Amino acid sequence: MWYPLAGAWLMMAAEGPLIAAIIARLGDPAINLAAYGVAYAFALVSEAPIIMLMSASTALVQEERSYRQLKYFSLSLCLGVTACLAILCIPALFSRIAIDLVGLQPLVAEHAHGALLLLLPWPAAIGMRRFYQGLLIRHGQTQRITVGTAVRLLGMSSCALLLAAYSSLDGTRIGGAALSCGVVAEVLTIRFLSAGIIRKIKACTTPHPDGELSLRHLCAFYFPLALTPVVALSVQPMITFFLGRALFPVQSLAVVPVVNGLTFLFRAIGLSYQEVAIALMGVKFVNYRRIRNFGFYLAIGATLPLIIIAFTPLSTLWLEDFSGLPPELAAFALAPLCIQAILPALTLTQSLQRGVLLHARTTTPISLATLLETAAIFILLFLLVRYSPYSGAVDAALALVCGRLLGIALLAWPNRTVLREQ
Repeated sequence: MWYPLAGAWLMMAAEGPLIAAIIARLGDPAINLAAYGVAYAFALVSEAPIIMLMSASTALVQEERSYRQLKYFSLSLCLGVTACLAILCIPALFSRIAIDLVGLQPLVAEHAHGALLLLLPWPAAIGMRRFYQGLLIRHGQTQRITVGTAVRLLGMSSCALLLAAYSSLDGTRIGGAALSCGVVAEVLTIRFLSAGIIRKIKACTTPHPDGELSLRHLCAFYFPLALTPVVALSVQPMITFFLGRALFPVQSLAVVPVVNGLTFLFRAIGLSYQEVAIALMGVKFVNYRRIRNFGFYLAIGATLPLIIIAFTPLSTLWLEDFSGLPPELAAFALAPLCIQAILPALTLTQSLQRGVLLHARTTTPISLATLLETAAIFILLFLLVRYSPYSGAVDAALALVCGRLLGIALLAWPNRTVLREQ
C-alpha cells in the first residue's frame, strides 16, 4: 500500500531539485532562483485550500452520492482558488504585494510575476488529481498514483529541457511553465486510471456509514481540515517576506529553494504515510501499533541519509555538482541544510498523529496545532531576523525546525485521548 505512494511523493520531490538545477545553469542564476522561489511560494499558498481533498476523498467517498457530492464540492473549491490566484496576478496588485509588502527587488518581482501567470493552471489541476488519488487509495490502487506521477515528472522535465534549449524565456518562467505542464498531464492521467474505480463507486449500494453526506457535513469535516495546509503553506511566503529583510537577502532567497528541494525528497516519505495510516488503521484502531512501528523504521530510513549528505562532503556534490550552485551560494546553503536534516523524522511523526485524528473524524486539533506552529515560526523569524547575526536562510531553518517540534507536542495529547477512548 505504501510503496507506490512513497514512490509518487519521491518523484514529486524530485521536481524542485530538477527545476532548480536547470535554472541554476541558465543566465543570472541568483535572480532567477530567487524569483522562482517567490513564485512557487505563492503557488503553494494558492493550492493550500484544496491540498486535503485527497484525505477527504480517502475518508469519505464510498458510494455514488458521496462521490458526486465531494466531486462538485472539489470542483467549486478549485474554481474559487484559481480565481483568487488570477486576481493576485493583476500587475498593480502583485507589484504592491511583492515590492511594497514583501520587499523584493523590482527585477526579482518582475520575473516572479511572469512565472506566476504560467502557474495559473496549477491549483485546479492539483486539487482534482488529489480528489481522484483519494479514490484510488481507498480502493488499494496506489500503484496507479505512481504511474500518474511518473507522467507528471516526465512532462515537467521534458517541458523544462525543451524550453531551456529552444526558447528565449528566462529560467523563472521556464520553471513555471514546466510545473504547470507536469500537473496538467498528471490530472488527465489519474482521471483516466481511476475510471474503473469510479464505476465501482457508482454501482455501490451500501449506505454511507456517516449517513447522508450533505453539504453541511462536508463543510464541517473539510474546512477545519483545510485550515491546516492554508496555515502551513503560508509559512513559505512568510519566510520569503522575512528573507527580503534579513542579512544577505538575495543569496538567502536563492538557496532556500535548493535546500527545500533536497529536504523535501526525504520528507516526502513521511507525507506519503498519512493517507496510508487513514486507510489501514482499521476498526477501533486495531492496526495502530503495526502502523506506528512501521513509521518508526521509515523515520530512521528517511532521516539518516539526509544527515549523511548534510554533514559530509556529499553536500558539496549535491549543492555544487548536481544543483549547479556557485561555490559562494553553496556555502550559504550548507548551514540551513544541516539544521533541517531532522525534518524527515518530524514530518513522519506528525503524519502519524494526523492520520489517527483523521481516522477518528477529529480535525479541529490538527488545525489548532498548525495555527500555533505557524505563529511560533512567525515569532521566531521576527526575532531572529532582527537580532541574530546569521543569514536569513539560517534563521528560516531554525524557525521551521522549532515550529515543527511545537506542532508535534501540541498533537500528542489529542492523539492519546483518541486512542484511549478506543
